[in-house]
Amino acid sequence: MGIRKYPCFMFFVFFICCFFFTNILSHGADTISANQSLSGKFELGFYKPGKSSYYYISMWYAKVSTLTIVWVANRDNPISDKYSSVLKILGGNLVILNESLTLIWSTNQNSTTSNSVVAVLGDDGNMILRDGSNSNRPIWQSFDHPAHTWLPGAKIAYNKLTNTHQRLTSWKNSEDPSTGLHSLSLDANNSQYVIFWNGSKQYWTSGSWEWADFQLST
Repeated sequence: MGIRKYPCFMFFVFFICCFFFTNILSHGADTISANQSLSGKFELGFYKPGKSSYYYISMWYAKVSTLTIVWVANRDNPISDKYSSVLKILGGNLVILNESLTLIWSTNQNSTTSNSVVAVLGDDGNMILRDGSNSNRPIWQSFDHPAHTWLPGAKIAYNKLTNTHQRLTSWKNSEDPSTGLHSLSLDANNSQYVIFWNGSKQYWTSGSWEWADFQLST
């Protein structure tokens, strides 16, 4: 089935230490076709879970024998035909267009440098959108938008400027990566992590970590 079954309240936690980046998308090759994937220590491409009839732009370990998904872009907006759907840079954003060329997912950033934007898949599992002329300035990164898996460097934090959380959210089931009922987020007021059921009912708490550094994201 390509991914092992876990209880719905469990989350994938993976550890990897990598430091070099591999350029994946550029203006010379800014589209993933049906039979292509982007690769390094991680791969990004079309994925169909189990017996599902839908496809998702997903990221997985490139050198792990059991296919292990660590991130899904369009988890709540699947694709029914991978052969006519594309992932590409458009208007300064990384976007997914379905078989009708309808926009179903976007990094949704206001970029003033749309002509020089590139996407890079790092060997740490971070997909970065950045200005090609300024490689040190990320416009968007997947580490700020985790799905169900935490990777070192990704954020499970609270942004006090935008009043938003980065959180892990379980799959609906083993063959449906859409947003599930359990989520892990930071309770910054009490310096603890909390698992919620159905978005509001507290299911589990780590307890206060007085020794931890709970700096709020900016």
